[in-house]
Amino acid sequence: MRVNFLSAKAWMLLLGTAALSSASIGCQSTVGGQTLPSAWYLRDDVQYFPPGPEFRLSKQVEALEEYKLRQQGVQDGAGANPDLERP
Repeated sequence: MRVNFLSAKAWMLLLGTAALSSASIGCQSTVGGQTLPSAWYLRDDVQYFPPGPEFRLSKQVEALEEYKLRQQGVQDGAGANPDLERP
């Protein structure tokens, strides 16, 4: 039984093709725990996300403050909201 492996020329051609294709692929790579960009990162389209509010619960805080003011108004009797009063 004879095992036929590829010849030296075929191995060199295979390794050369693998090296060429890996050098031409522009994807991210991880080296030593660092994620490095591709070689074409400067030509990439820019995705810009404008900064949002620093405090993300501002609407909830406003609603709570308004609720507290309404409750104080009902308890004080001044400027009572008829919708909040109970019969």
